Amino acid sequence: MITRRSFLFFLLILASAIPTRSQDVLVPMDDAQSAHLKAYGVTFWTLLQGVEADWLLNYRGGSFLLPAEPAILNELRVRGVSFETLSGGQVASLLSAIEQEDSNMSTVRLEKAPRIAVYAPDQTLPWDDAVLLALTYAEVPYEMIYDTQILEGELANYDWLHLHHEDFTGQYGKFFSYRTSSWYIEQQRQAEATARSRGFRKVSELKGSVVETIRRYVGEGGFMFAMCSGTDTFDIAQAAFGVDIVPSEYDGDPIDPDALSRLDYSRTFAFQDFRPSFNAREYEHANIDAGAPPPQLRDPLIDYFTLFEFSAKWDPVPTMLTQNHVSTVKGFIGQTTNFRKAIVKPEVVILAEAPGRDEIRYLHGPFGQGTFTFYGGHDPEDYQHFVGDPPTDLNLHKHSPGYRLILNNILFPAARKKKQKT
Repeated sequence: MITRRSFLFFLLILASAIPTRSQDVLVPMDDAQSAHLKAYGVTFWTLLQGVEADWLLNYRGGSFLLPAEPAILNELRVRGVSFETLSGGQVASLLSAIEQEDSNMSTVRLEKAPRIAVYAPDQTLPWDDAVLLALTYAEVPYEMIYDTQILEGELANYDWLHLHHEDFTGQYGKFFSYRTSSWYIEQQRQAEATARSRGFRKVSELKGSVVETIRRYVGEGGFMFAMCSGTDTFDIAQAAFGVDIVPSEYDGDPIDPDALSRLDYSRTFAFQDFRPSFNAREYEHANIDAGAPPPQLRDPLIDYFTLFEFSAKWDPVPTMLTQNHVSTVKGFIGQTTNFRKAIVKPEVVILAEAPGRDEIRYLHGPFGQGTFTFYGGHDPEDYQHFVGDPPTDLNLHKHSPGYRLILNNILFPAARKKKQKT
């Protein structure tokens, strides 16, 4: 006969056999955080260990909730990341408050670290690209691939792809004034050698095939992120696939006389109705960039952009991509600084813009089963980066809001997919 006392004892034994998380670690991402950029690295490292984490959208700047395991605690301390230890009851109360219907907050479970590839040439140094800088500083593992690896199908090995500030039109970045520089000559030599080895007549055809391969990768579920000229030149190359838009100064033959009428804007990700520049000496690829006035006339003291606020429960994807401890971010320029609003397709989600100006700074959209995100400018902590400038030391910018936007993108693919409601 089972008595009430023996039954309660049985329940106590059963409960003790079920593993529970008595404590969790809150990694705040508001002004209380001592190392914002390193916090992303620890969260990514946690996922690499096969441990899931929670992203608390719009809670204290987009904080992270991690299990209070000894290895995780040690990693937080070693990397200098601030954290708070919470009891099981405190976590339950916090999550309940976040999920209240009247709060613009939500919890997203991060399940598996994405495999990261950076499309960049071998001679690229980390400080030549903000994403490489961010990944290296946050200690997030990545691999570099370029044209040959792309065309040989290696993209299938990765979940997330960053496009280095590349010129996908085959015009070598339109650095015509640098054409006698040793680095330019070497860049041209390598590109032409790769094109010949792959059976293409010229570099623009090689880049067009690379763009087509990346396009299929995104359509089949890949996540693509690009900055600076990697954004507009990718779409220009898509619209001009099979059309010669390259001046003779770069490839030795004239532009297709019907080039403008043959552009196919239905093939592009983000931009439409743009006009490519056919001037070899103009340091612009098209009228997509809204970077006027010229960079030398812009005032860094008043150049800034604002992040849009989204519903964490209804629009989790753009909410993840805009998590930050500030709503206003200081501007920075590049060959492509921002995007003219009239040229952005209506279905694209605008994530940030310069107030009072026709300048979109940060945008996102779906393509097939995958997504693309474009972010204007070159280096969030180097207002006007020149060839040969020293590297940005992120130890001096460990709270950088501009760099946080980059790192939001590497965690976004790790999120458990929720159906977007709008």
